[in-house]
Amino acid sequence: LTIARLRPRVIAALSPADQAIFLPRFEQHFPTVFNLLMHLYGQHYDFFFHLEQMTDLLVEAFQARSEALRQLDQRRLTEPLWYQRGKMLGYVLYVDLFNGTLSGVREKISYLKKLGVTYLHLMPLFKAPETNSDGGYAISDFRTVNPSLGTMADLRALADELRAEGISLVLDFVFNHTSDEHDW
Repeated sequence: LTIARLRPRVIAALSPADQAIFLPRFEQHFPTVFNLLMHLYGQHYDFFFHLEQMTDLLVEAFQARSEALRQLDQRRLTEPLWYQRGKMLGYVLYVDLFNGTLSGVREKISYLKKLGVTYLHLMPLFKAPETNSDGGYAISDFRTVNPSLGTMADLRALADELRAEGISLVLDFVFNHTSDEHDW
């Protein structure tokens, strides 16, 4: 019932080419998401309103994906266990201790490549309280990079350059590490 209710909304928002990509994934994964959300929030009077809003955000985010990301999505769909390949080599670093800033990390991509890194995990880099700090894990804003490390534009540029070099970027989004300064 829910997919039948949301499907026309999705179709109206997408071009036929995007429908061919988005709809199969939506129809495959949405029932699981719906059941989990229904269990948590289904008793709220505005549950379906928020479900529609979430669907709209999913469509907008899909439409905003660059061609490079769409191609990566397609490759990963054909190899769903890509991250378990024997050639994957992970590297974890604190941006400030590694080379100061996100731009500094970009300067070291060739070094990471020489090491064989294919998976780069950056430790806390989002905005955190300036006082009473816990090392950057109590996030004040998941949409803002810690200004001492760079900007969201710097993060985007780093992600693009890493992707071009075959290195997957990983970031932590640990929502129970949210600061009391966060809008939430």
